[in-house]
Amino acid sequence: MPNFICTTCGVQYEASASPPASCVICSEERQYVGWRGQQWTTLDELRRDHRSTIEPEGPGLTGIGLDPSFGIGQRALHIRGGGGVLWDCTSLVDDAVVTRVQALGGARAIAISHPHFYSAMVEWSRAFGGIPIYLHEADRAWVMRDDPAIVYWGGRSLEVAPGITLIHCGGHFAGSTVLHWAEGADGLGALLTGDSIMVAQDRRTVSFMYSYPNLIPLDAEGVGRIVDALAPFEFEQIYGGWTGKNVLEAAAQAVRYSARRYLRAIGNRDRD
Repeated sequence: MPNFICTTCGVQYEASASPPASCVICSEERQYVGWRGQQWTTLDELRRDHRSTIEPEGPGLTGIGLDPSFGIGQRALHIRGGGGVLWDCTSLVDDAVVTRVQALGGARAIAISHPHFYSAMVEWSRAFGGIPIYLHEADRAWVMRDDPAIVYWGGRSLEVAPGITLIHCGGHFAGSTVLHWAEGADGLGALLTGDSIMVAQDRRTVSFMYSYPNLIPLDAEGVGRIVDALAPFEFEQIYGGWTGKNVLEAAAQAVRYSARRYLRAIGNRDRD
């Protein structure tokens, strides 16, 4: 039986003889059902008309995407350090991309920011021998395909490899997580954020939302939790969830400034 993949969000489901009636993730208010109604595909179908793309994002950091774009168009990131860590996932896994990642040093773990990026995470894990997939336990209910490789972690942070730490920041989802890479940005520190912290179009600031496609803002308390969660960590750069959506200098200052700006915009000045 196939593992159906929602064409709108790109998340893969448990094997079934026929597609689910609807995508649980897209039916929730943070996402949406495609304008042509619920549609599904499979990994085999994706392999026929899509290919994986790989391009450098920074020293020791590689972006992985799909051509043509699929789902919400996000990219995954491969960190060469720490024995190789994959951050976030795409819906396509094929022999070519696995070979390319192996040439970059392989992967010892996968970590994912939030449910919209779960994609084909189990397929990615199995392609590298069943490596662990780290998800925050607060988002367990959103896992549409469970697997023994999934590690549900709790608490404020978790080091998954030397110098590579997951930070629970909440906000977009209860379990939303970002990744701190101490050796990133030439040792000044880098933050990989998915869209839990969204890099803005100016690539100098960021923003925070409960729902991006439906334009539901995050409340002041949620923004405050994100800023507080990041306070112990130093970072010069941010790499977001889409190719080129990066803040390449003064990223920690950009987060603090952007939080103050956001709170003023929603009428809360507690962090001025």
